[in-house]
Order: sequence, then C-alpha cells, then structure tokens
Amino acid sequence: AGAELVRLRRVPRRQISKLNTVNAVSEHKRSSVGGEPRCVKISSLLRTLGLAMKPEPPPVVLASTSRYRRALLERLLPAFSCQSPDVDETPLAGESPAALAERLACLKARSAAGGPAIVIGSDQVPALGSQVLSKPESLEPAMAQLQACSGRQVVFHTGVCVIGPGGTAERFHMDRTIVHFRTLETAEIRRYLEREEPFDCAGSFKAEGLGVVLMERIENEDPTGIQGLPLIWLANCLRSMGVPLP
Repeated sequence: AGAELVRLRRVPRRQISKLNTVNAVSEHKRSSVGGEPRCVKISSLLRTLGLAMKPEPPPVVLASTSRYRRALLERLLPAFSCQSPDVDETPLAGESPAALAERLACLKARSAAGGPAIVIGSDQVPALGSQVLSKPESLEPAMAQLQACSGRQVVFHTGVCVIGPGGTAERFHMDRTIVHFRTLETAEIRRYLEREEPFDCAGSFKAEGLGVVLMERIENEDPTGIQGLPLIWLANCLRSMGVPLP
C-alpha cells in the first residue's frame, strides 16, 4: 500500500483530474445492478461533472455607422455588427437639444430591434445655449462655430438606448457633459482646425484629441460620453442583459 501511495504522488495533478473525471463518467454510466451500461442524458451527465453548458450570450448590434462609436464599443466587445439606421434626424418644432438626443437615440435602436440581438442606438446633440451645433463639414463653418463658443460653455447631450432581443427591455440613459471654452483667438482656431480637421464632429472639435487645448475645463461623469457613447453606463446595461464583461 505504501508503494502505491508513493507512485500516486508522482502522477501529475492534471492527469489525476482526468482520471477522476473518467471514473465519474464510468460510474454514472453503470446501473446499480450488474454494472450493465444504460442510456444517460448528456445534460444530466454534465451536471454531475459540474460542467453544465452556459447559454450563449445574445449577439450585439450597433445601430450606427459612426467610426467613433464603433471604436468606443470595440473597447468593450470583441465582436459585434453595425447597421445603418434609417432615421430622419430633423429636429421637431420647439424640441429641446436633450429631447432631440433622446428621440433620435431611441429611433435608431428601434430601427434595428426585433431580432435575436441586443441593439444599441446613440445620438449626441451639443448645444450653445438653445442653439444646436451641427457637424460643420468644412473649414469656414467650423471657424464660425468655435468663434461662437469662445469664452462660453457648450452642453453635450448624449443619449443611448439599448433594446433587448425580440424588441424587449428597452432602456435609456442620458449623459450630460459641459465644456467650458477658453477665450480663443481667430489665429489659434484656424491652426487647430487645419491640424486636426474635425469637420465630421458636432461642435467642431475632438475632445479625445487636440481639442483639449481649446478648453478651460470640462464637467462630466463619464469621459467617453462626450466622444459619443457613454461606456460606463453601457457596460453595466449590457452585463445585466447577459453579455459577459470583465
């Protein structure tokens, strides 16, 4: 018996684990009378071994073609798909910037909802007072925007809507970021725009890039909110819907 114990200690731990698993399977496959094999359900066998399979998490669809939102979501998920939302983004009469961001985020998510995937829709509306700031598309409109923002504050309303598989469990969150601009000279505005070319960004600057040099300070709860997709809230929401995140 002593020699057998010594020999057992020399067996690698991984091999012992495999032997134990094989023994458990063998015992489970034998009947209580005569040791004859009997049919065993795979699910029952896996439960016996503590290896019950977990359901696959639902796929995720980002209802956006924005390269900025896609890059942000890639920080959370290794795989997802993007779908272009067919949504008219024209503001309604008398609609506030925050209400516009909420309505468009929900419309974008609903445009791709109803299938087996979790769908994410988001929209951002920056406002200088009651004036909505759009994407400038070229140098001169961007110059005019930043000159208007000089020495003032701009509020970025970023709405995100998440809808569960089958169009169920719709959830919404609004992120609010306040950017306080320095007093800017025309020459430095032009130098900034020529260097970074943020013409596809509402507000005419990139907070995640060189645009920080235009700011005096910023107020927010989520640093990714101003970039177009508040990841702190989104990560918690996806986790509650069964998406595994660290």
